[in-house]
Amino acid sequence: MGIERPSGRRYLNIARGLVQQGFQVRILALHPDLASCAQRRFVIDGVEVWYVGQMHARKVGSTPVRFTPLELLFVLLSSTLGMMWGVLCSPAEWYHLGKPQPINGLAALLAVRLWRRQPFLVDCDDDEVTANRFTARWQRAVFAFWQWLLPRLAAGITVNTRYLADRMARLQRPCVIVPNGVARDFLPPPQPIRTALRQALRLPAGPVIAYAGTLALHNHPVDLLLQAFAQIIIHYPTARLLLIGGGEDLPVIQRYVSQQSWRNQVLLTGHVSHQTVRALLALADLSVDPVYDDAVARARWPLKIAESLALGVPVVTGDVGDRAEILGYGTAGIVVPPGDATALATGITELLADPARLTAMAAAAQVQAKRYDWELLSKRWATIYDWVSRTS
Repeated sequence: MGIERPSGRRYLNIARGLVQQGFQVRILALHPDLASCAQRRFVIDGVEVWYVGQMHARKVGSTPVRFTPLELLFVLLSSTLGMMWGVLCSPAEWYHLGKPQPINGLAALLAVRLWRRQPFLVDCDDDEVTANRFTARWQRAVFAFWQWLLPRLAAGITVNTRYLADRMARLQRPCVIVPNGVARDFLPPPQPIRTALRQALRLPAGPVIAYAGTLALHNHPVDLLLQAFAQIIIHYPTARLLLIGGGEDLPVIQRYVSQQSWRNQVLLTGHVSHQTVRALLALADLSVDPVYDDAVARARWPLKIAESLALGVPVVTGDVGDRAEILGYGTAGIVVPPGDATALATGITELLADPARLTAMAAAAQVQAKRYDWELLSKRWATIYDWVSRTS
């Protein structure tokens, strides 16, 4: 996927850290809109990036465009060949798959294992079967097969959560947990810029609640937050909800909001650049990561939480997976029962009602974020190569 996408940022930042340790790194990536990609090879902070194919959906603007079955078949074939070509042009000591998915998986088997006769490693940062929205049962079956197969063939595995580490433990492969993180320079803009931006967006003095992420309801239940907000404005009539990001369900959410009496208190930005996300998220008094207790939430280590903490914005989320630990067990935010809009609303209103606690959490959030510095995490990532070398 593109390096601007959440998982793409994971791999780019890990790669940056590896370069600082003396590694030479090339990322073979799939572009969200290859036809508009003017530069398919470039170097960023010492990391080579090669775009070798198109992602399985065109992600351009605020809503992705899905291919027809025939178009999808062509994309899968051409991108797999592009990935294989990239491997054959990239002699390396280590080949590390980002995500156990069909395109890079087939390239790993054919180009790495059969042609180069080398082992590969795989990174699992999601539950690929439940996290993706499929239009046909066969698509789910294909993703399930590759998610099952690739870790079993890999020489070593990296994961981002304890939930995934527990699933991989039965495979008896070297496995290292590397959570998601945040760059050291991901800091809030200066106060004058934030003030000007707040005025430009016509945000009043009341509290601002933010969500930053994909608007895809099947794996990002923003509807829980909308239901909670309807309860919050009873206590905070001047509150504003800032939804930062695009996604396939943006039109659905826009229609829903337009039918509510509080529609003028919700601002949907659509897809914006990562730098703009930082500026907008820094305006919030707190941010929210709404979740259900399901495989999607248990497998994820949300980048949005790390980035919110780095900006000094406390987080309210569901008590699923590693989230309580990420928030320092209540020091940098709070967890509530998952899948419960009323519990979510209660947690948010309780924090807003205690400014001293919210201020203390904001300071603790930036301290907590330092635990997830990408440079430190890349050093943890590099240990998998030593481990595999010792056990091979």
